[in-house]
Amino acid sequence: MTAVAGKQRVQRGWDGDAAGALLDWYDAERRDLPWRAAPGAAADPYRVWLSEIMLQQTTVKAVIAYFDKLATRWPTVEALAAADLDEVLSAWAGLGYYSRAHNLHRCAREIVERHGGRFPRSEAALLALPGIGPYTAAAVAAIAFGERTTPVDGNVERVVARLFAVREPLPGVRTVLKELAATLTPAQRTGDFAQAMMDLGATVCTPKRPSCLMCPLNRQCLAHASGIEAALPARAEKGERPTRFGVAFIALREDGCLLLRKRRETGLLARMMEVPTTDWLEDPRVVTEALRAAPVRADWWQVPGQVVHTFTHFRLELLVYRAVAPADAALTFWADAGRCRWVPRRELERQALPSLMRKVIAHGLREM
Repeated sequence: MTAVAGKQRVQRGWDGDAAGALLDWYDAERRDLPWRAAPGAAADPYRVWLSEIMLQQTTVKAVIAYFDKLATRWPTVEALAAADLDEVLSAWAGLGYYSRAHNLHRCAREIVERHGGRFPRSEAALLALPGIGPYTAAAVAAIAFGERTTPVDGNVERVVARLFAVREPLPGVRTVLKELAATLTPAQRTGDFAQAMMDLGATVCTPKRPSCLMCPLNRQCLAHASGIEAALPARAEKGERPTRFGVAFIALREDGCLLLRKRRETGLLARMMEVPTTDWLEDPRVVTEALRAAPVRADWWQVPGQVVHTFTHFRLELLVYRAVAPADAALTFWADAGRCRWVPRRELERQALPSLMRKVIAHGLREM
């Protein structure tokens, strides 16, 4: 079925009460997640917002431990707004997509300073806050305030594409899927319905081998009726990510300290900690002149192998050099000296090190 045909089906009306069937299923099968209110209880807008920011491009399984840590340390939006950004980045370290942590902190401060610590109810007002896009605004409005709006994430896109047998590929058909999803949203229990759609996509209508026999909407699902559910949603082919190259330096001091550098205020991994590296360039010849960028004068040794890390828009390959420097070693790159400091190895866990740098350090310190 094309997207146009899907819209025509909406105009003719659904066979049966899809929303009611889904809500009945949700009442029996809902996931127990730390940010969710108990059945019948009012949702906490702060916890809803915090979880939705953390869940952007990240799995529920990965988020749970981080959510518990952040929500315990900063239990209210006022507490988070009062926190130091570097502390927030350190608590976020390892979760990835660090611009979310920056925007989380900015948004908390704006809610406190401009909204008196109260989250706006409307989708439009939420959308005006830092780091809140259309999906997050709709999710908070629906789940925290019961607004009749439809959050559409990847799980919901998949459910809707199958329900209406929409064959056109993502991302081009995304607007159509959102329009179709909105036709399903009931006037009541909008927050529960939004979470039910998310749970259905995460646990039943999964990307591979969907459990159609367990699905409360299998009678309404056009893709299931045609036997094409596993092929949907279709996706346009992605272009290959470019590869960048660089060298990372593991500088150890004789007293057991490791040299770290704070990244710049803006850009990728802004304000996070790292070991010094060369620039990351698409020209692999960057590695041939790497030692000119070494942070201290020492006998540098290349650690066998390399560290490979994939970002959203490029793939990174880093060679790692290691050296032991005297306790009074002076830094050789004066431009970056103010952003560098020696950190005892026992304190590394408390540093705002992104997952890439934790991989680099683990690789560089192996066999020591």
